[in-house]
Amino acid sequence: MSRPPTFTPPPGARAHRLRTSRGEFAVIEAGTPVKGTVLLVPGFTGSKEDFIALHKPLAEAGYRSVAVDGRGQYESEGPKDDESPYAQEELASDLLAQARVVGDGAPLHLLGHSLGGQISRAAVLLDPSPFASLTLMASGPAQISQSQQQRVKLLRDALAVMGMEQVWDAIQAMEPPEETDTGGGLDEGLDDSADLRRRWLAHSPAQLIATGRQLCAEPDRVAELAALGLPTHVLSGERDDTWPIPLLDDMAARLRAHRTVIAAAEHSPNTDQPKATASALIGFWDQLTG
Repeated sequence: MSRPPTFTPPPGARAHRLRTSRGEFAVIEAGTPVKGTVLLVPGFTGSKEDFIALHKPLAEAGYRSVAVDGRGQYESEGPKDDESPYAQEELASDLLAQARVVGDGAPLHLLGHSLGGQISRAAVLLDPSPFASLTLMASGPAQISQSQQQRVKLLRDALAVMGMEQVWDAIQAMEPPEETDTGGGLDEGLDDSADLRRRWLAHSPAQLIATGRQLCAEPDRVAELAALGLPTHVLSGERDDTWPIPLLDDMAARLRAHRTVIAAAEHSPNTDQPKATASALIGFWDQLTG
């Protein structure tokens, strides 16, 4: 579970509802598009707040950033007992609708973290036209590692028989049973456990079950993505239990992608080392706009 430093948008950023042809989505937006616009897509159990420390440096570098809660994530509504709206193609279609509104006719940079990276890849494969580039942050070529598949299965099994509050209490008693293993318990060193709990309770259980299943069964679509020729950036921490680093290195080579490894970061470099992550992102995008 990504742990943002705060749930409060930074000065100059605003939280609002993004209206699209596929419904409304909660977003945090900052900056003006001097150089371009970036759409930020969170991972499994995450939310738009996972990118909160990136908005200021991106804005200072001339990029408008829009971080979004996907359908059934945190502050974006979605059914709680019907998994069908959370099929990957449906979520990818949501993302394309968001991109068309955010981009307003101009190509934009797309960044997906973990599960968000795989949804972003699916969206690009459906229609690459809204995008100037794709960044896959801690997001691998296919299904997650066996150890993380076991954690996701525990979560899915628990959600099938327990309420969200009961599952949250169970999570507190053990390591988080989901894809983002950054070490320690959820409340280790945190002052915002109430915010994390509120976010968890707002998630749709059907969304978590459906996307958890996707993480455990995602096929390798690297060749399809490579064939598009879209400028791509593979960014990760120096350690990742969800997709091992050599696997990400190999994926980057197959994509002929720009590759960045963030020192002293794990599965969520956006929250582990936001300054270094922002610098790497800006450097990649500046190459494309220069």
